[in-house]
Amino acid sequence: MTFELGYALSSEEHRPRDLVRYAVASEEAGFSFACISDHFHPWTDSQGQSPFVWSVLGGVAQSTNHLRLGTGVTCPIMRTHPAVIAQAAATTAAMMPGRFFLGVGTGENLNEHITGERWPSVRERQEMLEEAVEIIRLLWLGGNHSHRGRYFTVVNARIYTLPEEPPPIIVAATGPESTDLAARIGDGLWTTAPKPELIDTFVAAGGTGPRYGKVTVCWAATEEEAKHTAHHWWPNIGIPGELELELPLPRHFEQAARLVGPDRLGEQMALGPDPERHLDAIRSYSDAGFDHVYVHQVGPDQEGFFRFYEREVLPKL
Repeated sequence: MTFELGYALSSEEHRPRDLVRYAVASEEAGFSFACISDHFHPWTDSQGQSPFVWSVLGGVAQSTNHLRLGTGVTCPIMRTHPAVIAQAAATTAAMMPGRFFLGVGTGENLNEHITGERWPSVRERQEMLEEAVEIIRLLWLGGNHSHRGRYFTVVNARIYTLPEEPPPIIVAATGPESTDLAARIGDGLWTTAPKPELIDTFVAAGGTGPRYGKVTVCWAATEEEAKHTAHHWWPNIGIPGELELELPLPRHFEQAARLVGPDRLGEQMALGPDPERHLDAIRSYSDAGFDHVYVHQVGPDQEGFFRFYEREVLPKL
């Protein structure tokens, strides 16, 4: 099985110019692809950033040569109408031919509540996502189209700027129902846990295409330094269950994260300078059947992370 290693562009932690710079650095370091988060808010105020993803994508498109790049992930059901996402993704794909993929999911209340609409149930959001992907694919056909569905209306819309080939749509999933949806409407699977049962469900439901998984790490000179860096910048990784989907404000995540001590983060992520810990985290995904794994380095020291991975991790993969 072909295995590729990618890099996470964390919009919640970095300013837009830095994200473009890190995309270039990841390409130079040997990562074959990158995924960029699409948020309106960061998870916590201490993370401090959240630029508009489509502007950053334009900068990355012009600054890189062969790095493939996708959103990880965009929610096309509330904050932004699927027709607008169809146009934005088509333009990005036209700017970087063959190098862009659109990751989509059902979103979090944290980002989607801002328009004042009711936050739907999981099942309803899945239905909305299915209709949204239908609209996106319809508009990518070219020509004039209208759509009147249960959740969305499109009237006489035509996307004039289209790529030569439409980008793949990778659908995020965390459980059996969303994985079945990904198999039905997507060109691949995206998730954040190395669960082989998700791959089994995806394949059994007829799913094909790449399987993307996210690994969160914090490289630092010592494990203790990594532990405290991770606890300051990314304590939300320890928040359990469905809270990350339901909490509406960054301060709510900060309140919940107070229950997560620094010592617990080692259970959720690879910490420190031992390359075997990083390799084990990555291999847990490849062993589960994933063929694309991208690494999120928590905190401001991205340059140190790149040097470490160039020297200690990438050669062993």
